[in-house]
Amino acid sequence: MASVKQRDTQPELVVRRTLHRVGYRHRLHVPALPGKPDLVLPRHHKIIFVHGRFWHRHNCRRATTPATRRGFWEEKFAGNKRRDRRNRADLQKAGWKVLVIWECQTGRPESLEQRLKDFMEGK
Repeated sequence: MASVKQRDTQPELVVRRTLHRVGYRHRLHVPALPGKPDLVLPRHHKIIFVHGRFWHRHNCRRATTPATRRGFWEEKFAGNKRRDRRNRADLQKAGWKVLVIWECQTGRPESLEQRLKDFMEGK
């Protein structure tokens, strides 16, 4: 599992390119913020997380769970979900607006672009 990328994943790159194309500049993986968010737009006080369906447990048909050591994985995934909720809550308490983009949503470019525009415009 150590070889699994944590940064610059394909879904993250798609979101970064789309956000840049519509005119927004961002910072990457700011360690001073809870959860080290994928994209931070300090000028707009907004944060975007790009979550993969495996580690963050998106409820879609393509999310898989390893067949071996099921108890370990269920505990690991539950912990990941708790941490994600806590990080979002901490950021919101600090005044940040937070958006989560799921890996599945990066496959529809027009929809993704509209969602990012709506978030950035406060809709």
